[in-house]
Amino acid sequence: MSRMFVALVPPSGVLAEVTRAVAPLRAAWPDLTWVEPANWHITLAFLGEVPDRARPDLSARLARAARRHEPLPLALGEAVTFTGRGGVGILWLEVREPGRLARLAASIAAGARRAGVGKPDGRPYQGHFTLARSRKGADLGPLATALSTFESAFWTAGHTQLFVSHPGPPLRYEAVETYPLGKQAPGCG
Repeated sequence: MSRMFVALVPPSGVLAEVTRAVAPLRAAWPDLTWVEPANWHITLAFLGEVPDRARPDLSARLARAARRHEPLPLALGEAVTFTGRGGVGILWLEVREPGRLARLAASIAAGARRAGVGKPDGRPYQGHFTLARSRKGADLGPLATALSTFESAFWTAGHTQLFVSHPGPPLRYEAVETYPLGKQAPGCG
């Protein structure tokens, strides 16, 4: 059994833009739980614990779902805060071009359910790029204000990836499979 999810990872140039924008905030807000840059991603579907026996069918269905969607232009935009379960504050960047991204996420989630993994959580999909969390109920509004004008360069997402989550410390995500979007040659994107 492995805890898994499917995600998109922006290219290194976009990740460098985020790093530059966030670095002074990380230093000024050390009590937050900041997502390490190596773990940055845009989740398409959280799958939870996936039995090893389900992996071959899951892989085939995720590949098929990805092929049904053409590569899509994306960019990261202004920061948003959200208070989740138990009062956990979350700071994230919005994803620009959310319509096509939501359709891709729905296809990926449906493929996973057909493979017998993942469960719908009943909430509409909200593409986002998580930066930090606060378990102490800190007001993250000043951080959102500081990043309110952030806009990354656009990039074309050409593939999705299946990740395994390795609990920490430190928490680490490992990409174990890649699924090209559209009818690309293998390895593209």
